[in-house]
Amino acid sequence: MAALGLLARRPASGYDLLRQFQDSLANVWSATQSQLYGELNRLADAGLIEVCAVGPRGRKEYRITTAGRDELRRWLLNPQDDPPFRSAPLLRVFLLGELGRDQARAYLTALAEQADAEVQRLTAVRDAHRWDGDAAAFYARAVLEYGLRANAMQADWARWVLDRGDVGRGADPAGNPAEKV
Repeated sequence: MAALGLLARRPASGYDLLRQFQDSLANVWSATQSQLYGELNRLADAGLIEVCAVGPRGRKEYRITTAGRDELRRWLLNPQDDPPFRSAPLLRVFLLGELGRDQARAYLTALAEQADAEVQRLTAVRDAHRWDGDAAAFYARAVLEYGLRANAMQADWARWVLDRGDVGRGADPAGNPAEKV
C-alpha cells in the first residue's frame, strides 16, 4: 500500500519511489529495490497502477488508476484489516532471561544506542526539510515526529530496564530478586 499511496500523490518511476522510501518512509515502512519492483509489477497486474511514460533505457513511470485510488481509500478506512503488531526487539527482551547477565545488558545497551542513533538521523531529516505547504507535507512531518518520539521512548525504556537491577539474573523489573521455587 505504501507504493500505491506514493503514486496517489504523483506519478513516479521505481527509482523515484525507492528514493522516497529511503528519504521519508524508512522509519515506518522500509522497502528494498527488489521488494519495490516486485510490488510495482503486482500492482500493475492487478490494474491498480499503470505505466504512463517510458523514458531513456526503458525507465517506466507509473501512475495510480481509478481502481488503485478506490483500493487505497478502502485500505485507509479499514485499519481492522492490518496484521497484528509484532516486534522482534520486544520478543528478544521477553526472552533475555535465557542469556547471561552481560549478554542481556549488552543487548539492552545496543537497543538504547540504536534508538539514540535513529533519533539523531530523524532529527537531521526533520531539520533538512521544509514542512509547510500541503497536507502531504503535514502528514509526512507527523510520521517523522512519531519516529522521533517512539525512538526516544525506546532509548529511555531500554535504559529503564537496565537500571532496574540485576538484569539477566532473574530479577523482576523492579530489581527484586526472583523467588526460589
